[in-house]
Amino acid sequence: MQSQPTGAPQPGASPEATSHQLRALLGMVGVALLLNYVETMIIPGILTIQTFFSTTEGTVAWVTSAFLIVGSAVSPLFGKWGDSYGKKKMFLIALVFYTAGVGMAGFSPSIYFLIAARAVQGIGFAIVPLALAIIAETFPNERIATAQGVVSATFAIGAAAGLIGGSYIIQDFGWQWAFHSAFILSLVLFAVVAKFLPRGSPGTGLKVGYGTVVLLMTGVSLVLLYLTEGPYDGWYSAYGLAALATGIALTAGFFVAESRKSSPLIQLSLLRIRNVLVANGIGVISGIGLFMLFFAVTFYAEDPKPLGLGLDPISAGLTIGPAAVLMLIAGPLIGRLVTKAGPKPALVVGGAVAIVGFSLFVLNRATATDMVIATSISMVGAVAVIIPIVNMISVSLPRETVATGLGLNTMLRNIGGAIGPVVATSIMSTYTATVSIPHGGVLVPASFPNATAFDYVFYLGIVAMFVAILFSLASKNYVFRKQPQR
Repeated sequence: MQSQPTGAPQPGASPEATSHQLRALLGMVGVALLLNYVETMIIPGILTIQTFFSTTEGTVAWVTSAFLIVGSAVSPLFGKWGDSYGKKKMFLIALVFYTAGVGMAGFSPSIYFLIAARAVQGIGFAIVPLALAIIAETFPNERIATAQGVVSATFAIGAAAGLIGGSYIIQDFGWQWAFHSAFILSLVLFAVVAKFLPRGSPGTGLKVGYGTVVLLMTGVSLVLLYLTEGPYDGWYSAYGLAALATGIALTAGFFVAESRKSSPLIQLSLLRIRNVLVANGIGVISGIGLFMLFFAVTFYAEDPKPLGLGLDPISAGLTIGPAAVLMLIAGPLIGRLVTKAGPKPALVVGGAVAIVGFSLFVLNRATATDMVIATSISMVGAVAVIIPIVNMISVSLPRETVATGLGLNTMLRNIGGAIGPVVATSIMSTYTATVSIPHGGVLVPASFPNATAFDYVFYLGIVAMFVAILFSLASKNYVFRKQPQR
């Protein structure tokens, strides 16, 4: 059966890839590569940065937290600006912020300057929902899923390049050159995108009411602040609980205020569309499960034997390589599955594949090869979940609100992504064992997560993906028939 979601292209539009569609796709692929290269290259450098600035674990954690919090908070706003003033214009503005933040970070004289630079980069994170919205605007509905599949799969290549390349750069040239190299790539990408990306729609011209925007951004930021700082400040600290309570109250206040506005940031009635509601719910749940996986696997790969594999950061990064290649292959195929069979079958298949991957981690993770196999299967399942939910947002909302909807979905997936490591950290700090490791020429006892901790993390990942499958069963399936050319 063929559905006609709001915002579909006019019948008779050519489904063949045009020059401007190809330029848009290549530009968004470049952005996906850059973003994940930068964000994953930081992971092997965190300890180096902590030592360089002689700071604490809690303080250096803000190098990643600042980016996550700011990026999540601004995504819906930039999405709204994209719908109102043009997606290409706002995409380039976001990319300017990202490039400026990367450039500042490499010359940081203090840890606090570096954190501020990462916050500026976080503003640029809005390029993610805007990139997906540009794809939705540029391609006809029957080709959106495949194009978004290519972009989503490319994130994996950037992540693998960041883990591996970042490890080598930090080891041989210092952590500053990880940012310097990314800054050069950012400048090149900005010039290419500015010149070749199609202009696209000029936008609706509707003004944005900033009162409720401040409520949402502040509320989400405080909730994420609690989630990211909980492992360091304690889950029951007065400071943390005050941030959580205030964040929840402000976010609730945002929805109350939005319901009374004639020109809201987010039309709440659109959020009640079945597929939009399902996509956002799965976004949170899958974000929790997948970031739990990524966090636990990173620790397990580098923890000393017999509790982990005892790999160095470069070897641990190399284990992601096969998964990245498979995701690059699987992304477009999943996109075609969404087009031919609809999002519901793709979501069920993706969730089931991810469950198989999580299960393999429980059953057998004794060697690096075992980890490569389980990681590859899990990440293919991940991309098979992300592509359908992004497509459901893209084709279910009116065309003039797609960027806003994708911005909100990105924010919700990031909230899930923040919850996942928190859950994993809590479990891994509860179930530990002590092993002796070399330090200063002698063996000293140290505490690390034990086998039970990792098993529980992967069991919870299985539960999360099973719940995502249940959510997907509530979605309304659709397919798109190829439109005849005129």
